[in-house]
Amino acid sequence: MILVIDVSNTNSTLGVFDGDKLVANWRLSTLSSRTSDETGMMIRMLFVHSDVSVDQIEAVVVSSVVPNVMYSLLNGIRKYLNREPMVVRAGMKTGINLRMENPKEMGTDRIVNLVAAYEIYGGPAIVVDYSTATTFDVVSAAGEFLTGITAPGIQICADALTQRAAQLPKIEIKRPASLITKNTVESIQAGLVESHIGETIYIIEQIKEGLGLPEMKVIATGGLAKVIDENSEIFDVYDPVLALQGLRLIYEKNKNRR
Repeated sequence: MILVIDVSNTNSTLGVFDGDKLVANWRLSTLSSRTSDETGMMIRMLFVHSDVSVDQIEAVVVSSVVPNVMYSLLNGIRKYLNREPMVVRAGMKTGINLRMENPKEMGTDRIVNLVAAYEIYGGPAIVVDYSTATTFDVVSAAGEFLTGITAPGIQICADALTQRAAQLPKIEIKRPASLITKNTVESIQAGLVESHIGETIYIIEQIKEGLGLPEMKVIATGGLAKVIDENSEIFDVYDPVLALQGLRLIYEKNKNRR
């Protein structure tokens, strides 16, 4: 079994694979203040409440876009899991050809999503990830990265409203029953969610038109994707564990090169 860890700016997602089957997964807040002992003990404790034993873990794979947590995370894994983690970095075998001016600028979170999307669902495809930022990445039928777009995430926009407008309350991010609202909370929800729905549809349409690929698949991931497309009208696939699958696949491609 392998443990895969995807560290994003807001949350970190962990999963355990037995072969290609995901048998356990967890989500934690990403905190740079945790020590290596706290991090290692927390990971071990997760296994206590699952059907998997930490002693069954043969390898650990990590992808991170938060450099400040890496020292504690990696040393916590070494000390409490007794494994040397594989860290996703530029130059690893991924199966994706990054056709861009500086491939090292590409976040590993986006790479693992593209790997999973291409290997599992095929290309051409647009991968939309609703994380701290909302990203739109495109992979061709030949496994080439064609373009990527980065937009402010939904939670970032919600936080900016409450931080910059003193009288606006914090809200639950959900789509109200109607765009015709009659209270402050629903008016914020409508503006926030509907604007991101419009953004999503427009960007997808423009990518398809710009690349001349009108039939390309759209694969979404991230918890807020269901808020954007609750009736499954925009996305062809919703895969909440796409990044975990990508980490598993990258491990399989690189395990003999360690």
